[in-house]
Parts: sequence; C-alpha cells; structure tokens
Amino acid sequence: MLTRKQYELLIFINRRLSESGVSPSFEEMKEALGLKSKSGIHRLISGLEERGFIRRLPHRARALEVVRLPEDTAYAAQRSRAGERARFSPTVIRGDFKAALPSAATSDAGEATQLPLLGRIAAGTPIEALRDPTTTIGVPQSFIGKGEHYALEVAGDSMIDAGILDGDTVLIQRCDTAENGQIVVAIIDDNEVTLKRLRRRGDSIALEPANKDYETRIFGPDRVKVQGKLIGLLRRY
Repeated sequence: MLTRKQYELLIFINRRLSESGVSPSFEEMKEALGLKSKSGIHRLISGLEERGFIRRLPHRARALEVVRLPEDTAYAAQRSRAGERARFSPTVIRGDFKAALPSAATSDAGEATQLPLLGRIAAGTPIEALRDPTTTIGVPQSFIGKGEHYALEVAGDSMIDAGILDGDTVLIQRCDTAENGQIVVAIIDDNEVTLKRLRRRGDSIALEPANKDYETRIFGPDRVKVQGKLIGLLRRY
C-alpha cells in the first residue's frame, strides 16, 4: 500500500520518464509534491523502492526505473496527461478506529470485517504486547484474505521509511514463518514484540528497521519467533 505522497511521487516520476525518458531531479520532485525539503523525497523514494514500485539504477545520476504501478494508475495517469493533479482515494483509510463496533465478524452490508485489536507494537525499541481481545476494528474485506488476522497499533518511528508511522494501525496475518525480507511481528525471547523486516543471515536472524537512526539487531534462531506478517495498514489523519 502507498501513502498519498508516495502515490503522487510515483505518478510524477512515471509521467516524466514517459515524456522525456529522464527521471526528474530531487528538486523537481520536491516542488511537484509541495515539500519543504529534499529529505522527504529521500524517504518517499526509499519507501517506493522497498515496496518494489521503483528501482535505482547503479552508476547513473538521477536514474530511477518504475517497476510497476498501482492498479488504479490508469485513471490517475489520464488526469496527469491532461495537466491536472491526480485525484484518488489514498490506500490508507481515514477514520476513528478507537470506536468499538459490534462483535459480529462481518457487517450486514458485507463490507467490513471485525478484527481483534490486540494492543500496541513497537516500531522502535521492543515493548511487551498488550493483549485485549475485547477490542475490535472494522476492516474492509478486500484488505484481508484467507487465514486468521489481527490488528496492532504502531508505537515508534523505526519503520517510517517503509511508510509505517507512529500511531498507524497495522493488519497482520497470523503465521509462524515468513519469507526473507518480509515485515513481520517478531517476539524476542518470548516476552518482547516488535515490527521489523526479517532477514536470515546464515544461522542468525536479523530484524531490520526502516530508519537510518536505528540499528539492525541480530539474534540466534531460537530467540526469535514469527507471530505474523504485515498485509495492510490503516491510518487516522
């Protein structure tokens, strides 16, 4: 999923590549998105790269390649070619997620599924998970697939370059294994829980942040247990 700014930047880069064959400069990107500094562009590009939407080409200045586009890009691109800023519904959902809804698994209209909101998870220094199975959150059915799912509130900023901010609500598919590079809920030493990107390094497991201010932590395989993988994100503006 992309935030609004990530989406706008991706469309802008793709349009410029289509028109001139050259990716825009950081200054041009900053002006196009109305940002005050280039550091915000660096974070947006890192987030798009991590999600597999763009690729940086080595040994070439200002070299970006668009790998793929969101499903609704055709409409946005059409508006962009007409010289208008693309209007779209962001892939993060706005709303008051603290309001408890009925405990039914699915709403009468079949549009929302109730997931247990189990508590807060650290995207910085690990903290103990707060389990509260009595609290639920309504989630569009299209956000989840088969299997068991739950939601957690993010605390911390160590995953901001992956587009995960403090206060976001992440949607997790329960599982005990994950592919290399996936963002997972990991329990360390059976009592600390954190949201990080999982990397296997030989016989060790690395939990990587998406913020240069935090360090990667490396553990033996017997110290880390996967409790689920990230499949979605909700955000309250």
